[in-house]
Amino acid sequence: MYQLFQDWGANRHNIKGRLVLLLFRLATIGRINKLLFVLWIPYLVFYRITIEWFMGIELPYKLKIGSGFCVFHGQSLVINDGVIIGKNCTVRHCVTIGNKQLQDGSYSKSPVIGNQVDIGSNTCIIGEINIGNNVKIGAGSVVVRSIPDNAVVVGNPARIIKYL
Repeated sequence: MYQLFQDWGANRHNIKGRLVLLLFRLATIGRINKLLFVLWIPYLVFYRITIEWFMGIELPYKLKIGSGFCVFHGQSLVINDGVIIGKNCTVRHCVTIGNKQLQDGSYSKSPVIGNQVDIGSNTCIIGEINIGNNVKIGAGSVVVRSIPDNAVVVGNPARIIKYL
């Protein structure tokens, strides 16, 4: 039961965040094995219609997110299914995290985000990059290069303004 409610405390005053992450954690049950996945398809269809179409949030069931994930507002949140997000991260509205198209037409891998990362609204994090632990990314930033641990970044393109 803990697995389903592992984000409950991080979204203490956020009913929408709790609902979205409860439905997400429930959707990830289909990844356990192929037989369960086949049985889980009706729920995955419900999940996709509810979360993507009605709530405007793309959190694919294949996505790997650590416990304590916090979603503020959630509108226009898009996260690629190849992204890996650590524990106790916060994401705000209008955030895009994913891969990018390369010059040869192929796509890069998606970002890997560490623990305790705070991502401001209207931020884009794209490409095969690593975001360290305990990083704060300011609103409106465009992150296209890896960020070390304990950094505060802002701007387009994002640059480090200080270390924590």
